[in-house]
Amino acid sequence: MTHPAGYAAYITVTAAYWAFMLTDGALRMLVLLHFHTLGFSPVQLAYLFVLYEIAGVITNLSAGWIAARFGLTSTLYAGLSLQVAALLVLSQLDPAWGASVSVVFVMLVQGLSGVAKDLAKMSSKSAVKILAPTTGGGLFRWVAILTGSKNAVKGSGFLLGGALLAVFGFVPSLLTMASILFIILIGVVICMPKGLPVGRKNAKFSEVFSKNRNINWLSAARLFLFGARDVWFVVGIPIYFYAVLSDGTIEGNRMAFFMIGTFMAVWTILYGLVQGLAPRILKAASKSDLEILALARQWVGLLSIVPVFLAGLIWLVPEPSYVITTTIVIGLLIFGGIFAINSALHSFLILNLTDTKRVTMDVGFYYMANAGGRLVGTVLSGLTYQVGGLSFCLGTTAVMIGLSWIGTLQLKAP
Repeated sequence: MTHPAGYAAYITVTAAYWAFMLTDGALRMLVLLHFHTLGFSPVQLAYLFVLYEIAGVITNLSAGWIAARFGLTSTLYAGLSLQVAALLVLSQLDPAWGASVSVVFVMLVQGLSGVAKDLAKMSSKSAVKILAPTTGGGLFRWVAILTGSKNAVKGSGFLLGGALLAVFGFVPSLLTMASILFIILIGVVICMPKGLPVGRKNAKFSEVFSKNRNINWLSAARLFLFGARDVWFVVGIPIYFYAVLSDGTIEGNRMAFFMIGTFMAVWTILYGLVQGLAPRILKAASKSDLEILALARQWVGLLSIVPVFLAGLIWLVPEPSYVITTTIVIGLLIFGGIFAINSALHSFLILNLTDTKRVTMDVGFYYMANAGGRLVGTVLSGLTYQVGGLSFCLGTTAVMIGLSWIGTLQLKAP
C-alpha cells in the first residue's frame, strides 16, 4: 500500500518530468532542423549532440551519489533550473558566427542540457522505487506509467519543436520555452510534498560502482539497446526524410519541418503509450521474476527482425518512392512498439534488481550506461548515414540489438 502523501509526491515528480521532457524534445528538433537548413553535414549534426550524451554519462555516474548525499528533490530542482539556463544561453547564438564556432557553442549548451536531463531523469526514476506500492505489480505499473507518459510528452515536444521553428523561428521559440519551464519550476518547488529522501552525509562516491552482477549486465544490455535506436533516430531518419520531402524552397522546407516533426512525435508518442501499457500487455502482475526475465530475452530477439528487414529493403531498392517511404514509416512504428516493451522491461528490472538503500546509486550507474549507448548511437548515426545511408544505419542497429540480447542472457532472477 502507498500513503496518500506518496501519491502526491509521485504526481508532482511526474509533472516536473513531463515539463522537462517536453522542452527536451522540442529543443532537440529545433537544433537538428535549424542547423541542417544552415548546411551542416550529418557528421556535424551528430557532433552537436555528442557533448549532450557525454554529459549524460558523467552526470549519471555522479548524480546517484549527489542524490544520496543531498536528496532527490535537490537533483530534480537542479535539473529543471539547468534546462532553463540552457535554453536562455542557446538563444544568444549569433548567426554571424562561423560554422566551427557555432558547433562548439551549441555543443557546450547541449552538454549543459544533457546534465539537466539526467539529473531530472535519475531523480524521477529513483523516486518511483521509493514511492511505488510493493504489492500487485505496483512497481512495474508505476514505472511504466512514468516512463511511458514521459516518452509520449517528449514526442509531443518533437512536434512542438518543428512547429515552433516553422512558425516563430529559432530564438523566439527558445525564449518561450525557457519562460514556461521557469514558471513550472516555481510551481513544482511550491507544491512538492514531503516523502522523498533528504540525503545522508556519509554517502561515498565510490558506492556508485555496482558490485551486483545483474546490475552490471543489465546496464550493458541497456547501452546496446539505446545505442541501437539512436543509430537511426538521431540523424539518419530525419535527414533521410528531409531529402525525400523538401524541394529546396522556403515553403517546402517548412512543410518538411512539420512532416519530420510529426513523424518523430508520432513515433515517440506511440513508444510512450505502449511502454505505459506494457504491464497489461505482458500480464506482468501474474508473472514471477523468472518469467519476466524470459520475456526480456524474447522481446529483444523479436526487435532485431525489423531493422534487418528494412536495411535489406533499402539496400535492394535505394531510390526513394512512395511505397518504400511508407514501408519505412510503418516498419519504424512497429520497431517503436517492440522497442517500448523492451524499454519497459529494462526500466522495471533495474528497480526490481536494486536495493532500496542503493537505488539512486544503481539507477545512476544504469542510466550512465544508457547515456553511453546514446552517445555511441549518436556518433554512429552521423557516421553510418554519411558512409552508407539509411540502410547502413539500420544494419548497425541490428548488430547492436544482438549485443543487447547477449547481455540480457546473463541476467539471473534475484
